[in-house]
Amino acid sequence: MASPAASSASSRTVPARPNLAFRQLRGRLSPGEFAAAVRRSAREIGEQVSCDARYVGRVESGEIRCPNYAYERVFRHMFPGLTLPDMGFAPREAVRGRGARTAAVTAAPLATDPDHRDTRIQICEESDVLRRAFITGGPAAALGFAALHPIEAAAAAASARVPGPRAPTGRPGAAEAAAVEEAVRHIRLLDDRHGAEGIYRRATQPLRAAFELLDAGVRRRSVSDRLHAGAGELAITVGWLAHDSGRFGDARSHYAEALATARVCGDAALEAHAFCNTAFLARDAGRPREAVRAAQAAQQAAKHLASPRLLSLLALREAGGWAGLADRAGCEQALARAERLFAGGPRDGDPEWMSFYGEAELAGLEAQCWSALGDAGRAVEQARRAVALQDSHFTRNIALFTAELAGDLAAGGEPEEAAAAGVRVLALLEQVRSARIRTMLDGTARTLWAHHDGGAVADFLERHAASAVSGGGTPDTDSAG
Repeated sequence: MASPAASSASSRTVPARPNLAFRQLRGRLSPGEFAAAVRRSAREIGEQVSCDARYVGRVESGEIRCPNYAYERVFRHMFPGLTLPDMGFAPREAVRGRGARTAAVTAAPLATDPDHRDTRIQICEESDVLRRAFITGGPAAALGFAALHPIEAAAAAASARVPGPRAPTGRPGAAEAAAVEEAVRHIRLLDDRHGAEGIYRRATQPLRAAFELLDAGVRRRSVSDRLHAGAGELAITVGWLAHDSGRFGDARSHYAEALATARVCGDAALEAHAFCNTAFLARDAGRPREAVRAAQAAQQAAKHLASPRLLSLLALREAGGWAGLADRAGCEQALARAERLFAGGPRDGDPEWMSFYGEAELAGLEAQCWSALGDAGRAVEQARRAVALQDSHFTRNIALFTAELAGDLAAGGEPEEAAAAGVRVLALLEQVRSARIRTMLDGTARTLWAHHDGGAVADFLERHAASAVSGGGTPDTDSAG
């Protein structure tokens, strides 16, 4: 049963009732298994939802009386012929009310580019809990997703100032905790589709607001734990945006903030995530020994979390460090462990943030290890697998692994094919803004310059140079130290 603090403005007079119809639809699947089925169904119809066991529990408890439009489309795909009331949900008009519809209309113009219609729908049709958090003001209002739209001009025109802390009479509750959690999901979704550069600076606003919520004081331990975990995950997410934008100093600071938050609240899952990203950053910043240590610390934190897939990813982070140290034996041992753990399959204990980690990511990270070890043949093999297996919704990762493939082909003496892959990356960079990918492509261009006399290589180099002149060049990278 949802607490009063978690109830929406439109449901104050309607106590939450368990959604028994939806529970029957779940059948014998566990909440985690059902959430995985929801995510698979979403991919089948081109939707992107971050469904996890917690979301399923909120639906079944009646806390979520009506799903947003994205979830509605997925549920209708899963259960053809059933309406929302058939699934146990309240009619949308009964939940939203006139005030919410007005707010949705006001928010709709924030995203006018047709490529971002899904983002606009999710901005307009958030759950009741989030509406209360965003519309009634206070620091949680700064978590509005319009400020995170990747088209900078629209975002700058639409976003408001970050409000100050709440008045002493009001303390953060479940609604604010839910707002932080949803902000994390939406930022990650935008990053998957568009890369980090267009949203990093604006993502720091909700991060500041999240920590203001913590400073305001929380009475209930359960809400405090959610806010700490949410703020920590938000710090990691913003840190990743800095990392992918080439701002290594900022990323290091955000990851350290997340790690401190994890230690304060004793959250092993958050600690493992913070160390995981710290290891990745250390590898990219040229500190491979730190990458190994951080990855091993992450594995220690995660050993009781019942998630073989998480341990698999952490083993890959360790392998990346060993590769940077030119320790082939250490790298191969870590890669073998990563593959063995990955074969254990998904579990209910898998963190929500690991939705990107599938066969494509496994192959892509292995390709990077072989590349660092100078084994171009194996690197090309794994990079091809990564590109072929990548889910079409992860546009940034398609660009990333194609850039990896281009670099490996160039290093392996296949300039024409490398140039063709490079051209594909340039096309993707019209949708994705990532300094990390741009830097990889710059390296490929330097390698291919020796073959610039004509053909596909000359075409790629010309397009690459034109892209840099038009504003797609790599920004200066902050110091990693």
